[in-house]
Amino acid sequence: MDILLVGGLWLDASAWDDVVPELAALGHRAVPVALPGQGDGDTSATLADQRAAVVAAVDAAEGKPLVVGHSAATTLAWLAADARPDRVGGVALVGGFPAVDGRAYADVFPIVDGVMAFPGWGPFEGPDTADFDEPALARFAAKAAAVPVPEGVAKGVVRLADERRFDVPTAVVCPEFTPAQAREWIAAGEGPELARARRLTYVDMDAGHWPMTTRPRELARVLAEFGGGLVDAG
Repeated sequence: MDILLVGGLWLDASAWDDVVPELAALGHRAVPVALPGQGDGDTSATLADQRAAVVAAVDAAEGKPLVVGHSAATTLAWLAADARPDRVGGVALVGGFPAVDGRAYADVFPIVDGVMAFPGWGPFEGPDTADFDEPALARFAAKAAAVPVPEGVAKGVVRLADERRFDVPTAVVCPEFTPAQAREWIAAGEGPELARARRLTYVDMDAGHWPMTTRPRELARVLAEFGGGLVDAG
């Protein structure tokens, strides 16, 4: 099946370079989605532009694709399910939960000169980066610094409209946290969209917050197994 890969903040489509061949080896066509404003130098891009790019990738896919969203982009994957509930075969949310209607997409760090720059590793110390060594941290930080997030993306307001999104099969992929923790957080109200999802699966991974970089083969296997289950069920 087609597997659409949507990276989170400070990532361009090349973030999936190591995952794409692994998914191909497992029989799937991986399609990294280029997000306007992330890697192309367009600081005027908006959340609506990014949503449109993901929805366009869904429309261009063969059959019903699996849409994978990483970190903040779990919201973009969820927006695609909201926009195309009959076309999206499933959603995989890697290392994050989607935002609710009316909330800002990712207004979490200061905006300077119209962009939200990578803040360095301070906010991500601990489980998020435990599987990076020092050289890998330096390489990743240098690349992330070159992909600032436009203000219109970070502060864009999430709009959800079609409750059929709750029927789309959804996997919560848990890299730096456990499925038990994810269940607890959702039950406590931290993932209200997922609390209403009717076909929700939890998948454990032994990784940090960026498994496409540190555990690409394992991530590909997780996505392929979930996607394969969707094909079998269909």
